[in-house]
Amino acid sequence: MSGKVVDRYEERLGLGLIEPDPAQREAVVALDRLATALGGWRPAKPGLLSFLGRERGVRPRGLYLHGGVGRGKTMLMDLFYEAVDFQPKRRSHFHAFMAEAHERIAVARKTVDGDPIPLVALEMAGNPGLLCFDELHVTDIADAMILGRFFKVVFERGVVIVATSNAHPSELYRNGLNRQLFLPFIDLIEDHLDVREIRAAKDFRLDKLYGRPLYFTPADATARAELDRHWERLAGAVPHGGMDLEIKGRRLHVPMAAPEMGVARFGFADLCDRPLAASDYLGLTQVFHTILIDGIPRLDPARRDTARRFINLVDTLYDSRVCLIASAEAEPDDLYPRGDGADLFTRTASRLTEMRSEGYLLGREAGRRAVSAAGDLGA
Repeated sequence: MSGKVVDRYEERLGLGLIEPDPAQREAVVALDRLATALGGWRPAKPGLLSFLGRERGVRPRGLYLHGGVGRGKTMLMDLFYEAVDFQPKRRSHFHAFMAEAHERIAVARKTVDGDPIPLVALEMAGNPGLLCFDELHVTDIADAMILGRFFKVVFERGVVIVATSNAHPSELYRNGLNRQLFLPFIDLIEDHLDVREIRAAKDFRLDKLYGRPLYFTPADATARAELDRHWERLAGAVPHGGMDLEIKGRRLHVPMAAPEMGVARFGFADLCDRPLAASDYLGLTQVFHTILIDGIPRLDPARRDTARRFINLVDTLYDSRVCLIASAEAEPDDLYPRGDGADLFTRTASRLTEMRSEGYLLGREAGRRAVSAAGDLGA
């Protein structure tokens, strides 16, 4: 007997919107079971009169879906969230949720004696309900330091959580500073959520890029229209606004962001005319698997600092196997032909050429695994 989540999945298959995949179907069945369990559970309302509204049924365990980029995790979350008949429910990109938490904590510190984190957690959790998180990932030490305390309160409040992530819980914040203080959060995840890997056969998102040009020159209206089409194909036609990422205590503004789809769009000046470091670019790769850049200019010796930042940007995107879609005033070899660092730019030009190839896209997932393994070995 199928439920609403399975029915919605079957409907999309029937319309040809998605392709059948055994791993996705297993996850759909698990989400369907959870939706059914939530339908039979009534949490007790918090407060002095909670005894008048006692909990009905067994509180369901949450679900943690992890797997590589493009395996359909966001699509599955869409199906679940639309289908589940339970209130209150809230869905957030994990980074946006944590940014709100930090803002509330900063405000609360001015008026609350002692630790404000439990109070903020109670405020954000609200009544016992359902929280759905897209792209749970932890790269910022500020997040890592509060997550255990924050979510201990959330779980004690009776909230059920469904989350998607690229990483198994045990891999979160790997090699991070003071990681031992983060380990209680991993324990909470494994205590309260069933962990399931989605081993889909292929990267469905990259199917949207295969065989299509990714580098457009000159950077004119035609090139901008091509990037617009890529954006709609990857992020959807619904308008997406900007967002701020917190990276090592600094805020990096992303002018156009679809974090739930792993896609961001920048003008060249947003990334290379500002004093950004390699760590800022690395932070972007933790959130976005595809980045669009409009208007890469020809660079001359007077803009050597900009050129150096562009070299760092390309190196970081390349090493992290991020997909790059760009418009530029010239082909890669002609972007910075002379000036301080022009010899290094030869490698950058080579990488820009490779990054527009189908071979780069096909090798992207394997490259991500290799980078992750090297990090685990302390490389």
